[in-house]
Amino acid sequence: MKLTDNVLAPWASVNTALGLSSPVRDEAHYTELLAFVDECFERFGAQDNHPIFALVDIVAKHIKEYEDRLHPWPDASTPATRLAFLMDQHGLRQCDLPEVGAQSVVSDVLSGKRKLNLRQTQALARRFGVPMDALI
Repeated sequence: MKLTDNVLAPWASVNTALGLSSPVRDEAHYTELLAFVDECFERFGAQDNHPIFALVDIVAKHIKEYEDRLHPWPDASTPATRLAFLMDQHGLRQCDLPEVGAQSVVSDVLSGKRKLNLRQTQALARRFGVPMDALI
């Protein structure tokens, strides 16, 4: 018996059961895949080298692709865009950041004309619960 005979039928069953031959179709499929991953971690989480985690990696890639399609991340390539994103997520305006300084200073930071200093970076990292390097 060839190796492919031992692998193809079980793989076809798993592929069909989890719908892995195409991207995540909808919220129901997404929820199903999340439940599968959760169950794998509940049952085998203590066994880091369990073979099921190779399949979990494949499923996780499908989940991530769906999440990226549904909820794309904003441009976060600069500290200014990351700060703008955090402000938006927290419903803050430029005048709501006394840690940085006056509204004009915040405006300069957001436009890239000015960089945050160490004190400002520490205060904002504490406020938003992010690592300091996210704002550098």
